[in-house]
Amino acid sequence: MNILETIDTPVGSYAPDFELPGIDKQVHHLRRYLEKFRAVGVISMCNQCPYVRLYIDRLKEIQAEFAQQGFSLIGMNGSDGNENPTESFDNMQAFALMHELNFPYLWDSTQDTSRSFGALVTPMAFLIDKDGVVRYKGQIDNNPQDPRSVKEQYLKNALASLFQGQEVYITQTPPVGTRLIWRN
Repeated sequence: MNILETIDTPVGSYAPDFELPGIDKQVHHLRRYLEKFRAVGVISMCNQCPYVRLYIDRLKEIQAEFAQQGFSLIGMNGSDGNENPTESFDNMQAFALMHELNFPYLWDSTQDTSRSFGALVTPMAFLIDKDGVVRYKGQIDNNPQDPRSVKEQYLKNALASLFQGQEVYITQTPPVGTRLIWRN
């Protein structure tokens, strides 16, 4: 495993634009999402991460709950597919089908976008407002293991504040999950 320096886009700064292929065989641009939606959530994720598997249903629920308000979630796989073949594009398609994802799942094969965002682990959430500014980053909530014991729903609370025109109270939390595997 290699740990490389990330750029780490801080909260309050502009999110890096991207142009990434999705499992739907379309090219996805952050700029186009920002033209259509009031907020975009980018989730650093991968196929094999046990934390992603714990959160997958919660992510689908967040997408379903906030879609009508102008929100889109985007999954972004920046894990090294050469190091771990389970992260291949074909396996991403199988993962999305098996879990019935209701949001786009994109492949960051170069890892440039993941580095630009400052993704460290999977899953790691980045909430971006309609102007392209990162308003929250970190954990999805405070309890990966048990959804019934969640006390703080960081991503949902940030979304609710954003849609109510209020400041996001908690803007950053330390990410919890599986470290991204960087290629040399």
